[in-house]
Amino acid sequence: MPVVVTLDVMLARRKIRARGLAEEIGISETQLSLLRNGKVKGVRFDTLSKLCLMLECRPGDILDYDPDPSDLDVEDD
Repeated sequence: MPVVVTLDVMLARRKIRARGLAEEIGISETQLSLLRNGKVKGVRFDTLSKLCLMLECRPGDILDYDPDPSDLDVEDD
C-alpha cells in the first residue's frame, strides 16, 4: 500500500503515549494500534483531525505517500 502511517514518529517527537492519545481523542487503544501499524483501510477525517489537534501537526506529518511504480496500471499509447 503506498500510503504509509508515520504516527509512531509523531508520538515519539511529542513524547506522547499511545494510551493517553487514544483516550483523549475517544478511540480504543486497539483502534489506535491498528492505525499506527497501518492495518486499517481508512481513517475518518474526524479522527485524523483530532489526531492532528492533539499532536499539533498536519495530516502530512502522520501520513506519507510512497508509490510503488509496479502498482500503476499504465498502458502504452
